[in-house]
Amino acid sequence: MKLWSNSFKDGGYIPGEFALGTIDPVTHVTLSANRSPHLAWNELPPETRSLVLLCVDPDVPSVPDDVNQEGRTVPPDLPRVDFYHWVMIDIPPGIHSMPAGHFSDGVTSRGKLGPEIADAVFGTARHGVNDYTGWFADDPAMAGDYFGYDGPCPPWNDSEIHRYFFTLYALDIEHLPVDGNFTGAQVLAAMQSHILDEANIVSLYTLNPSLQE
Repeated sequence: MKLWSNSFKDGGYIPGEFALGTIDPVTHVTLSANRSPHLAWNELPPETRSLVLLCVDPDVPSVPDDVNQEGRTVPPDLPRVDFYHWVMIDIPPGIHSMPAGHFSDGVTSRGKLGPEIADAVFGTARHGVNDYTGWFADDPAMAGDYFGYDGPCPPWNDSEIHRYFFTLYALDIEHLPVDGNFTGAQVLAAMQSHILDEANIVSLYTLNPSLQE
């Protein structure tokens, strides 16, 4: 299997238009275009019945005490945890690409709708909730179920550059047995015995001006 993107180079920085937040010189962070990136793939196993797409940041601070706090820095030795930015399942194997902005184009307060995707091309594909669902849970203006793609917005005071792994899985089943507001972790568990092959690419992002090239 091969996976690639015209929106960013594998191993390079993802442009701000595909992030949820960009640097603001006064407030540190401002909302961005939050467009879903272009992705394309080929060389699927002939037995493929469906595809799963996950985007995960494994570099999120495990303890939020220092996150986005003036005069403080998230230390590099702090243990990190996964944060899912995109959970998409039951993608028909006849599809081989998605254009930039197709599944997200702007920040949607309280989250985009799901899990069903009203898209004639992607048919039976479904979106799970991403981890902004938990992140915004205590924010009255933003709380909701965040289905589909919402891009990077790492802590502006993090000492680490964050990595974003886009992974496409080819499965031997047409319908993954998860329902409702399913999460990335639930998808990973449900598909373990059904993976035929996988491919991934990675992008980098930071909101810390001192870490930018």
